[in-house]
Amino acid sequence: MATGDTLHVEVVTADRELYNGEANIVDVPGADGQLGILPHHAALLALLKPGPLVIKLNGAEEAIFVSGGFLEVSNNSVTVLADTAERAEDINEARAEAARRRAQERLADVRSNTERAQLQAALERAVNRIRVAEMVRESGGRTRVKMPRSEDYTNN
Repeated sequence: MATGDTLHVEVVTADRELYNGEANIVDVPGADGQLGILPHHAALLALLKPGPLVIKLNGAEEAIFVSGGFLEVSNNSVTVLADTAERAEDINEARAEAARRRAQERLADVRSNTERAQLQAALERAVNRIRVAEMVRESGGRTRVKMPRSEDYTNN
């Protein structure tokens, strides 16, 4: 339950829950720009774009890549319904880099605006997956402390 200096956060996709807990701040990649959600934030509905979602609690941070989706803020609670999402430590950087290269190579031979838009979206997802993975790798574990996973509490 959220206290005066925290808010409740849930990050889910259609098939799983990635985070369910408290936070002091949530940084979210909104379609119209980066959003910082603090406790007692005004009600809000927003579209998400691909990028890093960072949950901060008492100096600890959890970085999650979201490929897009929706954000709802209401009653000191944040709900993120992501199209797809993965924790930073679960991202396969080599696979993301290969996807980035494929999208860039295919953009050179694009034949339609639809195909161009699809490839640019794939490129954006790959670049942001790499960026989120690098956030954790570059910290060397010093500033990014892994918070408990929600599934750690579901069997109690």
